[in-house]
Amino acid sequence: MDVPKQFTKVSESPTLPGKRGARKTFDVADLYRDPSGEPAPDAGLGLDEKLRKAYFWITNSAIITPFYDIEFNDGPAPEYTVGDSKSIVRLPSAQSYSSFVLLPLLTLAVRGKCLFVGGPGRGKTASAIIMGVLAGYPLIDIKRAIQHGQPQMTIADLLGNPLPADLMKAESMDAIRIAWRKWLAMRVKIIDEYNRIPTRTQSALLTVMADNYAEIMDQVYECPDAAWYLTANDDAGGGTYQVIEALRDRIDVVVHALHFNSRFIGELLARVDSGVKPETLVPGEIIFTGEEIDRMHADILAVEMPRALLRRLEHFASQFEFCEPAGEQIEYKTKDVVKLAGENPATLAERETGKSKAKDLGLQTANGLSVRAIMTILVFTKALAYFRGAREVSPDDLRAMVPFVLHDKLVQNPDASFLEEQGNAVYRVDRVSWIRRLFDLSCAEYDQVGLDKNDPVGALMDAFARGLEGVTRKQAEEALVAIERRMDAHQKERKLHGPIFDDILALKYLHQRYRNYLRWLEWQG
Repeated sequence: MDVPKQFTKVSESPTLPGKRGARKTFDVADLYRDPSGEPAPDAGLGLDEKLRKAYFWITNSAIITPFYDIEFNDGPAPEYTVGDSKSIVRLPSAQSYSSFVLLPLLTLAVRGKCLFVGGPGRGKTASAIIMGVLAGYPLIDIKRAIQHGQPQMTIADLLGNPLPADLMKAESMDAIRIAWRKWLAMRVKIIDEYNRIPTRTQSALLTVMADNYAEIMDQVYECPDAAWYLTANDDAGGGTYQVIEALRDRIDVVVHALHFNSRFIGELLARVDSGVKPETLVPGEIIFTGEEIDRMHADILAVEMPRALLRRLEHFASQFEFCEPAGEQIEYKTKDVVKLAGENPATLAERETGKSKAKDLGLQTANGLSVRAIMTILVFTKALAYFRGAREVSPDDLRAMVPFVLHDKLVQNPDASFLEEQGNAVYRVDRVSWIRRLFDLSCAEYDQVGLDKNDPVGALMDAFARGLEGVTRKQAEEALVAIERRMDAHQKERKLHGPIFDDILALKYLHQRYRNYLRWLEWQG
């Protein structure tokens, strides 16, 4: 049977016109150029272009996903208001993307961990399988390596078994060999319906995901860095077994498998008539070698994060952990302290007075952001910028990525006053839009305060970051005076919010460092 051309066609380059010439930093493709300046015969295209080709082949030929929920604009975008709820529909003016395809691809590029959520039959496992094919694995090997979550799954089912002969003969644990499961050695790992795995087996899975090793009877198997794809039918992570919190925390991005648009049933008919299975037709030119994935990961980490944009992320991240009634000493005024004490942070935070409960962003969540969550934002935002042909992260990249990284990491306070306001009830169920709204409100506050132009604590931090080597006694004393003046200014402010809380802790840190340095100078004589 002839395969229709639409299933094998790969987009021509450039897939993102106008971006390639904008590069101003070193491109790894330069390594493959001969001394004359001409590309070597096998140099090919940049890996970011290959990644985009893979994206467009998947969306055009493999997975029916006519959605562009990651929107970008390079000019005016037409807007339309529809329905009784006055929903706004924007027609993006720049190349935009489907999160269902893009985020798994970025997960492959950075060897992250992606969770697909959505009802049965929406392509979650199929998408994960295609990622395995893109990583260079035969389709049969990928299917055999999928770990299917089910209530009877044991640690041995997941990881492997000790050899029976060794169990009979061994005089010590070290003499027992383990028949490890082959999937542990793969660079793409797929766990189907992970929320049906028993709690004890989840703990063994956590070790593999978090630390890249498996352990049975004191025997250890070292696993390679890998891209992980997990699926769950329930957005809340519920299933036969509740997913342990530490395992959920290891997930980097959450992707919704959206509904099937009935206007595209004709596409299904074409597949039925031709007997086509797209995962068997992945073009060789978009398949990545292990070395290419490693190189692409290194290129992504080299993408620059502008200081001004990093400062916006700092301001956003500082909004959520602070809880004024949580402790007496300043360091312990956090939601985590409340949680460790067995109390409800959201309930305690509601006792605060003198603040607008609808405008304080911290009151909308029951927790703050972990170090891991912030690092994941940085990595995936760089990956998105790289995919878009840039060598520097833009504000749009950060805004687009934050909701998918924090989807399962920011716990919503269901009693927040913000959610009770007219028009905001939708944020109780639409977590992507809720988190994006939080980010927009934080940026608006950042602009209102004018932190781009007036950030005294940031200036003190920058001065300290240059190092203490060569700093004179007079300069250290002047820094201490500046810190104490800034503390005086905060003392006059009547309200304490998350960003100010982090500033005060930073000032206390700087004060202690300069004080210790002065003491050292005195010892030096």
